[in-house]
Amino acid sequence: MKILLNRKFAPLAGCIMLIALVAIFAGCKSKSQQNVQAQAPPPPSVVVAAVDQRTVPIYSEFVGQTRADNTVELRARVEGILLKVHFKEGSPVKKGQLLFTIDKRPFEAALQSAKAIEAKAASDLSQAQQRTDVIQAQAELADAEAVYTKAHQDVLRLTPLAKEKAVTEQDLDSAVASEKSSRAIVNAKQANLTNLEAAVKYTIERARAEVSASAARVIQANLELSYCDIYAPISGIIGFLNVDEGNLVGRGDATLLATVSASDPLLVDFSVSEIDFLKLTDPETAGRRKGDLRFDLLLSDESQHPYQGSFRVLDRTVDPTTGTLKAEAAFPNPGSYLRPGQFARVRVAVAEKENAILIPQRAVQELQGAKTVMVVDAKNTVSVRTIKLGDKADKDVVVLEGLNPGERVIVDGMQKVRPGGQVNPMTVSENAAAKTQGG
Repeated sequence: MKILLNRKFAPLAGCIMLIALVAIFAGCKSKSQQNVQAQAPPPPSVVVAAVDQRTVPIYSEFVGQTRADNTVELRARVEGILLKVHFKEGSPVKKGQLLFTIDKRPFEAALQSAKAIEAKAASDLSQAQQRTDVIQAQAELADAEAVYTKAHQDVLRLTPLAKEKAVTEQDLDSAVASEKSSRAIVNAKQANLTNLEAAVKYTIERARAEVSASAARVIQANLELSYCDIYAPISGIIGFLNVDEGNLVGRGDATLLATVSASDPLLVDFSVSEIDFLKLTDPETAGRRKGDLRFDLLLSDESQHPYQGSFRVLDRTVDPTTGTLKAEAAFPNPGSYLRPGQFARVRVAVAEKENAILIPQRAVQELQGAKTVMVVDAKNTVSVRTIKLGDKADKDVVVLEGLNPGERVIVDGMQKVRPGGQVNPMTVSENAAAKTQGG
């Protein structure tokens, strides 16, 4: 009876099982489609920029290196012990600021000795100028001349008397002998006076020379004493200390103590190609620039120095091996923010281009030697476009062919998209706002 009943309901059970299997497969398919739809990623977000059209300056850039306007080596000009260092390494210093002190005591003693010698020389000169020996000799000569005058008058008086036999011949002979003797004494006194005058003159000249020499020694001693205090000759930045306190300096040569560099203004040395030189000096191009030729300084971190510079030196000839001219520009550098020896780029506007089609430099890719950009159309679909580029204009580049004003190019997120794919475009400001909210 059981067997008959099972056979009777067998077709019905098969139908039920078939319906159940169909329902199960249908349910699995629906869930699979839902999963596929749920797993499909949204279009990637990219940053786009609109192709712009405006009149812009055309820049030329040169790689340069900063250099101090003036560099001074501070050296010990006298021998002595370095007693004190009055600055901090690497700090700014002002012109006239005390930097080093060398032991002054030996030089102070030398100065006192030189002053004593100078005083003695002045005293010797004063004594020589009194001419006491000459004055005495002059007095003796005057006495001798007076005696001679009297003897001569006696001879003149006795001569006629002797002829008249009023006096004896012996008296006349005695008067003549006295005259000759007094005459000889006068000649001797005159010779002695002449010799004394010559000797005194020599003594005075020698004393004057000694005074001058001693005065020079005093000046030299003062100068050497002044070298014990070393002051900053210029304003700038002082470097590392080469000699520590307590060391002997200046023995044998002028010991290098430190170096000061004046870096305001700061100089930048760079080379200009012949083509750029012609652009800078072309009358038509120069006439379209506004104002004087001014330079921008772009630093290694891509920031721009806040002060513009100007030409300082342009070499007289072109180097035939490199085809370039050496040039130098000066930039204000208050506070010595920039230091000598830094590498930087110098940029200058050489012309203006009217109605130039511009895109950001970072939107450009190079593919097999061709310059390309990724363009986003009105349906947010990406395509690759080959373009022809012109000159640079600040952070933008001039497009000569391949783009039209108003089109959009991807500037960030290019690695996330493929040609023909969909994207979620955002402007730079929208992307920045999204990052701020997300942060």
